[in-house]
Amino acid sequence: MPDIPRKAMHGGMMSAPSGEDDFLYELQLEVEAEVTLVEASHPEGAAGLPVTEWLFDPTDAEREEVGLRGLLDAVEALEDGSRPDDHGA
Repeated sequence: MPDIPRKAMHGGMMSAPSGEDDFLYELQLEVEAEVTLVEASHPEGAAGLPVTEWLFDPTDAEREEVGLRGLLDAVEALEDGSRPDDHGA
């Protein structure tokens, strides 16, 4: 079986989806999009505003980002673990 190139850590693209990797590929794309949205919300800047001007709770945004990054790490671990060449010879 040909070697499947590994993707770069955090923010890198996975190799092209094939077979059972389709789900993980799509999940990773969704989680990366969510991480991008959370990062764009700049929760650190909102913390300096009066509470009445908050569009969201900055602490909740930080918790969401931590959770999403954990999910992204889990998807990457599953994707890396599903490689046929990981079993060694």
